[in-house]
Amino acid sequence: MSARDLSVLIGVILIIIMLVIPLPGWLLSFLILINITLALIVILVSMNMEEALQFAVFPTLLLLLTLFRLGLNVSTTRSILSEADAGGVVETFGTFVIGGNPLVGFVVFIILVIIQFLVITKGAERVSEVAARFTLDAMPGKQMSIDADLNAGMINEHQAKERREKIENEADFYGAMDGASKFVKGDAIAGIIIVIMNIIFGLIIGMAQMGMSFNEAIDTYMRLTVGDGLVSQIPALLISTATGIVVTRVASQGNLGSDVTSQLLKFPKLLYIAGATIFLLGLTPIPFFLTTLIASILIFGGYWLSRADDESEFEEPEEVDEAESDQMKSPENVVNLISMDPVEFEFGYALIPIADTSQGGDLLDRIVMIRRQLAIELGIVIPVVRIRDNIQLGPNDYRLKIKGNEAAKGELLLDHYLSMSPGMDDDEIEGIETTEPAFGLPAKWITEDLKDEAELSGYTVVDPPSVVSTHITEVIKKHAHQLLGRQETQQLIDHLKESYPILVDEVTPEPLSVGDVQKVLAKLLKENVSVKNLPVIFETLADFGSMTNDTDLLAEYARQALAAQITNQYQKEGQNLKVITVSGKVEKILADHIQQTEHGNYLALDPDIQQTVIKAVSEQVDQVLLQEEHAILLCSPAIRMYMKQLLDRYFPQVVVLSYNELDPNAEVESVGVVNVA
Repeated sequence: MSARDLSVLIGVILIIIMLVIPLPGWLLSFLILINITLALIVILVSMNMEEALQFAVFPTLLLLLTLFRLGLNVSTTRSILSEADAGGVVETFGTFVIGGNPLVGFVVFIILVIIQFLVITKGAERVSEVAARFTLDAMPGKQMSIDADLNAGMINEHQAKERREKIENEADFYGAMDGASKFVKGDAIAGIIIVIMNIIFGLIIGMAQMGMSFNEAIDTYMRLTVGDGLVSQIPALLISTATGIVVTRVASQGNLGSDVTSQLLKFPKLLYIAGATIFLLGLTPIPFFLTTLIASILIFGGYWLSRADDESEFEEPEEVDEAESDQMKSPENVVNLISMDPVEFEFGYALIPIADTSQGGDLLDRIVMIRRQLAIELGIVIPVVRIRDNIQLGPNDYRLKIKGNEAAKGELLLDHYLSMSPGMDDDEIEGIETTEPAFGLPAKWITEDLKDEAELSGYTVVDPPSVVSTHITEVIKKHAHQLLGRQETQQLIDHLKESYPILVDEVTPEPLSVGDVQKVLAKLLKENVSVKNLPVIFETLADFGSMTNDTDLLAEYARQALAAQITNQYQKEGQNLKVITVSGKVEKILADHIQQTEHGNYLALDPDIQQTVIKAVSEQVDQVLLQEEHAILLCSPAIRMYMKQLLDRYFPQVVVLSYNELDPNAEVESVGVVNVA
């Protein structure tokens, strides 16, 4: 524990001791001066901060200072009533303020208490309540604004995280200030009660126990009571003022002093009007010398500030140009140009309304929902989608780029709707022939007046923002394995480690590196297998990682561990899982042509044999796709990944499963067999 931490702990303990143990007068004087010093430091810090969070410890500090002040009140009260003495500081304050008249001193003290309690403390308490309520009410809107900036590419993930933390800290701070302001209010009430008790019981003790006369008792105890009240109320007044400054402070680029002077004196010509008004007051019985002096100061100040503003306006453009020139020459300006966004969405100028919120566009909000949806489905965090217009594209064209390369493109007609046929050839609905971009289905762009008619005819009618949202979703799902790098994998591992630390320690960094884990997860994502069930995947890697570091084999083991998930992904509820099986002859051909090398195994088929197998698969797949949504090929675990590699180029949409990847309770129905002569 550092010396600073220890000093704070000892200070809190001493405050508790003060409430119980009597203190000598010299020590009370020392602690009273410390109390005034701390109050001065607090108000100076509150005046020089630029935003409330720069003094985030203030609510807790307010409690400690209030407790310290009350501890001093208890100690001085004990000393006043028992010994008629509370140290030199209290005596000096009381004598100076009373000035020979105890009643005047008491009235001055009461005025100070009223100012603190009714004006400053009451106002600070109300502002704290309102600030806490409005800060909490504004949180959802601020969070949505951050998400919108993030999706627009205006900020990165790190900056978004910092802004979210700042919003949370602001809510916590103003909530704490709402409660801490009650300490100030209670302290003011306690100060009034302590003064009244000191006077009443001081008179009783002085006259009954110490044999003082009434006048002598009034003089002694009134002087000490007023002195004690002043040395406690002055720091309390400073702390109350600091509380009001903190809760009423609006975030700016300067401290309180610079803000007040710059904003109060922003319009120098108004000082001429104020000066003239004060000068006219001198024509009344008010002393002419005083009004003339003040008016002269105001007019001279207005003239001086006007000249200073003219000079700054003349010099400012050169400074700005020089600053811009220095920024263009800086190496950081060049470095920023080589950064690449993982996902970019570009569109022509006619599609700007879908992204412009002022024109009713909700593309930013849709992309936020897409990222959340894909996080739930795939189990990974999709990078921020950078959205920008591109005049090089056609007015109605858009394209999606993954790591700088075009992954998909399409065309939107904002004043039309996309209608897709229910399956039968029907030309009743007139429209512009096109292709649905996400799934490649034939479709038509129809006008709004045909929308109801198309829906009644069984067409699926979709608005343009939904078309592009679906397209973005499908493209990102297809390329999810490219978006999962080592950095993103490390984030998944760190998240998993919070709940399964032992499991993570058994997998990485030994026997598998982050890169090995990333390759396994990417292979799963490439075949549309969600990695959300990360604990099961890591259990598998922990079991087999010590036996092999071949990521292809580890991915196969992980698929088998996710058998129930994979089966549920393709089996429709209440129906059998319809598959195309691979004959033993074809499996033997593939198994015999697997080449084993130091760098892994691969399939090496003769071109003629390869074409024969591809043709056999094509015949079966074409028949199944006429009736089913997916064509699923079922084979033995030994050749599954080689079969998938073979078909990827020709039939990327065909799902290849092994027998070990089927749930034991699943009902499987064979609808075809891949065989060769």
